Amino acid sequence: MIQKKKDLIKTLAINSKDVGSAEIQIGLLSNKIQKLSDHFKKFKKDKHSTMGLAKSVNKRKKLLSYLKRKKPKSYEKIIKQLNLRK
Repeated sequence: MIQKKKDLIKTLAINSKDVGSAEIQIGLLSNKIQKLSDHFKKFKKDKHSTMGLAKSVNKRKKLLSYLKRKKPKSYEKIIKQLNLRK
C-alpha cells in the first residue's frame, strides 16, 4: 500500500519535492474513495465509514473546483489521468 501511494505521488507530482499539491491530494482522496467503495460492497451495514466516505468525496470535489479555477490545464490532466468525470 505504501509503495502504491509513493507511485501515485510520483506520477502526479509537479516537481521532485512536491508532496502536498492539490493534484496529489486529489489522487490520494480518489484512492481512498475507491477503497471505501470496495469495502461497502462487502459490508453494506457499515454506517460509521459512510461519514468518512462522504467527507472524502466532498473534499475531493472542493479541491477539483479549486483546481478548475486556478489551473485549468492541470485540472484537465488530472481528470484524464484519474478517469474521474466522463
